[in-house]
Amino acid sequence: MSPKKKSDSVIAICIQEPQEDGSSMDFGPIDDKSVRFLHQAFITDTIINASAVEDVDIRLYYMNHPYRQRSIKVVIDYLIEKFKKGEKNSFKQRLETIPLEKERWGKRIEKVFKDCFHQGYKHVLVIGSRTPTISAHKFKTALKLLAESDAVFGPTPEGRYYIIGMSGSDHIKLSNFDWKSPSIYSEVASAFTKENLAWSELEIWYCVENPDEIEMMIRDINQFRFEGDEITSSETEKVIERILAKLDS
Repeated sequence: MSPKKKSDSVIAICIQEPQEDGSSMDFGPIDDKSVRFLHQAFITDTIINASAVEDVDIRLYYMNHPYRQRSIKVVIDYLIEKFKKGEKNSFKQRLETIPLEKERWGKRIEKVFKDCFHQGYKHVLVIGSRTPTISAHKFKTALKLLAESDAVFGPTPEGRYYIIGMSGSDHIKLSNFDWKSPSIYSEVASAFTKENLAWSELEIWYCVENPDEIEMMIRDINQFRFEGDEITSSETEKVIERILAKLDS
């Protein structure tokens, strides 16, 4: 898909494979096949949440591999069918899918920022594919902060990132950092401060990569439903319910 850029802002979703570059989605008794289905639900929900934010484009970056290409087609076809008639054309116009070669994470997200700024976007928000509970509201908050600063960072409890955004240009070479480092958040933030760049910080949130985070995710999905939000993480909810039922049988 190659739409014409309409907005100054873009949410760029960079798909992380379940196991890559020193990080993994390890859910204990959940088998690899189920992890793949769950990850696909994470991706689907992230796109849905991003598409609920008005006046932004969506760019989906993925590993240039036949399996991932097929997976992306399944997700996009499903979403086009899922959206109501009036939403279909808007979704297709706002979304673009872009393959990337296999490289370490720092190089890939650096390329994502460079590509988005090259396309003419002024505000670029990059998120991975392990955060299905990042709601549209959280995206809107991040973009609002990004419009008022050079960067916005979303820290995880482990000192990593669940989201990172830049305005104007890709101010810092992200490939210079070791993204496996437990202090990557402070290292990148310090680099921005050293360059006299203004940055904002979002609330601490989590990526879903281990059994404890699965429990946190289920808790948050239940809270969404209690508050009347039936959309956020809905695809993830369906898959995790099937997985848990299988484990209990």
